[in-house]
Amino acid sequence: MYIWEDKTWPYFSLDAKVIKPRLKNVLALQKQLTGKAKDLPTGLDKQAEMDALIQDAIKTSQIEGETLNVSSVRSSVAKHLGLDQAGLAPGNHQSENLIAMLCSATDNLDQPINQQLLCEWQAALFPEPSIIRNLAIGELRGEAPMQVTSQMGNREIIHFEAPPKKRLQQELDEFIDWFNLAQPMNLAQPMNKNVEMHGIVRAAVTHLWLITIHPFEDGNGRVTRAITDRALAQDEKTSIRFYSLSAVIESNRTAYYEILENTQNCKTKMQQDGSATNITEWVNWFLEIVALAMQYGLQRIERVVDKTRFWQTHSQTVLSEQQIKVLNRLLDSAGDEFIDGISAKKYQGIANVSKATATRHLTELVTKACLIQLPGGGRSTRYAINTEFK
Repeated sequence: MYIWEDKTWPYFSLDAKVIKPRLKNVLALQKQLTGKAKDLPTGLDKQAEMDALIQDAIKTSQIEGETLNVSSVRSSVAKHLGLDQAGLAPGNHQSENLIAMLCSATDNLDQPINQQLLCEWQAALFPEPSIIRNLAIGELRGEAPMQVTSQMGNREIIHFEAPPKKRLQQELDEFIDWFNLAQPMNLAQPMNKNVEMHGIVRAAVTHLWLITIHPFEDGNGRVTRAITDRALAQDEKTSIRFYSLSAVIESNRTAYYEILENTQNCKTKMQQDGSATNITEWVNWFLEIVALAMQYGLQRIERVVDKTRFWQTHSQTVLSEQQIKVLNRLLDSAGDEFIDGISAKKYQGIANVSKATATRHLTELVTKACLIQLPGGGRSTRYAINTEFK
């Protein structure tokens, strides 16, 4: 049985005692993140927001198996936030649309959502018509059963089937009405009346509910993560995002699909022991992921501050345009793209220079104390930011 087939759907229930410890941890991290963000020097809040938005765009697409051009995303984010685009390649249509959609999700938080807005978000994900299949863009899915499947050899495995088309409009209307009326700190239907629905718990319910309805032929995951971000932003009462939920979900993709499938198929322990719409285990997992996202957000803010200090230290250092470009890339991506440092080959690709020039530039950056050489040598030689400026 799927969760939406239960007679109590969508009147969810959960055990508040079970989720309380993780919710308490999330709230402590939320307070810490908010405090750090307020203490950022003027202008650095935009840099931190830019970093989080870039991660969100790239990772929400990677979850669906799509790889975006990092440079195009960076350019689109800078343009949208009104930041300096000097030295950045122009964004493409795909990245421009995606960034506009993600920002729309967390803008005008007091305004209610509607079906048209969700359809516009889904349409933004597909700026060009598919040449492979006839995809419904900017409208609800058709009559064909909506199934989440995978292939194992010659056998197709059905992981989940969404409510049929004949129920879709009613299901979506009910979700939208609930989202617009549910107040984060109040007792709200269709939650169990004995459960106090905190704003972060509301975000967890939002995510599970919409992804279960699966209103579109494609793009459901990205639209769901966008409206989940909106629920979190409403709880925090700010459109500025300093952490990326999508980035942590992507890093824990296997666990995400497992808990989602188990909950949608009523296979969690608490569902089997009690009500099919008991979503305690899903909410508990979601809280753990939000906590991780906030921890990374704290690290991201520190990274932005470190970048500013680095350039203050090297304000008089003579560097080429290519060297500045690579250093900024390293400072922006520390801990992610260049976890093992940067090689001459990678430098060559980013700076668009010859191999000999890349090697010479890297040697100069070490001499000027911008980089340090990591252990190892020969073709495997790698370099990292010199953190002595801290």
